[in-house]
Amino acid sequence: MGEFVRLEVADGIGTIRLERPPMNALNTRVQEELREAAQAATADEQVRAVIVFGGEKVFAAGADITEFTTVTYQDMVARAAALSGAFDAVARIPKPVVAAITGWALGGGCELALACDWRVVADDAKLGQPEIRLGIIPGAGGTQRLARLIGPARAKDLIFSGRMVDAEEALRIGLADRVVPAAEVYSAATELVRSYTTGPALALRAAKQAIDGGLSVDLAAGLALESHLFAGLFATDDRVEGTTAFVEKRKPKFTGR
Repeated sequence: MGEFVRLEVADGIGTIRLERPPMNALNTRVQEELREAAQAATADEQVRAVIVFGGEKVFAAGADITEFTTVTYQDMVARAAALSGAFDAVARIPKPVVAAITGWALGGGCELALACDWRVVADDAKLGQPEIRLGIIPGAGGTQRLARLIGPARAKDLIFSGRMVDAEEALRIGLADRVVPAAEVYSAATELVRSYTTGPALALRAAKQAIDGGLSVDLAAGLALESHLFAGLFATDDRVEGTTAFVEKRKPKFTGR
């Protein structure tokens, strides 16, 4: 759908593909196309789950640093929100989303992976937030999502040092969810989300909203959000089908309605 980012849909799975050789550098154009692809995946009812994939060699090696050499403070004040918003559009896809990571996922590439629900990582991949080595910090969610995912102490270690982690360490600290041979990354990501393509779409949407929304509020507000979303599902066809199928001891046939 764009010059560097496209959405492909097959069998209920939408694949957001990055195609800006050689390293999928996330320049302003790519960021905007990512936003458009995320919005398209959100709106398309045929898409029940999403894979973000950079290809067989690299996920995304980060921002296009050549754009940063002449950017002023005034320029970045105007652009920073849009940068963060492009990744936030991926995080807000109300469907299961997995990053299929090969090669490098650094800087903005790592932040894009953090915006997904899970990360399937090649056994030879490298991940990290090396922005500190440029005299800056992550600016598209890295300081926030990484700390929430692996804890503040480990996030500070990676962000303060700018060091990269391999797949084994990423799995150990919770940055990766599965590690597989590089040639199997996309198929493993597909297998991870395949079951959700026939699941209760509205319940999955509510579950994601409850979990993600609850992380930014106190417990009482989170419980209130959960109760609201829980009650709303009693207006869905899938709730009728799911509970009836349970009573009748058969497999439910969800329609996403």
